[in-house]
Amino acid sequence: MKAYITMLGRSTWAMINAYYAVIMEKKYKPDEIYIFFEDIYQDKLPKAVRALEIISNAFGFSPKIEWRVVKEANFKEARREVEKLLKKLKNKEAEIAIDITSGRKALVAGALVQGVPLKVEHVFYLALADKDIQFANRPYMMIPLHAQKLEDLMEG
Repeated sequence: MKAYITMLGRSTWAMINAYYAVIMEKKYKPDEIYIFFEDIYQDKLPKAVRALEIISNAFGFSPKIEWRVVKEANFKEARREVEKLLKKLKNKEAEIAIDITSGRKALVAGALVQGVPLKVEHVFYLALADKDIQFANRPYMMIPLHAQKLEDLMEG
């Protein structure tokens, strides 16, 4: 079973594009997706969920999608919630990928502090060079491929 944990922050496109890149470049097709976000981004959730569904369906699979809300900039709550999910997934012997591209600091810190010691398999980050920032709010395939680089921080 493959699980994909992503974070919704200021940029919905950053979250969506990272997911697209993970499927395209790493061929990682999760069975379950978990979206973490701070309460101030609640309004972005429907668009984000729909985008994940559309992309997944286009690649021939349909993961279960759930989400978790934490209070803005609440590092302890973010860490606790991420830890709870990671331990549950590890107990199910899931292969775990975490995408930190669009995450705010509290969620990213919580994911990394918990994920690295638990030896999650992947920590993805889709980088976009500052000189190419004008492409930031576009779909993945409308951004020149040389302008974006998918990193897996768990790879040697």
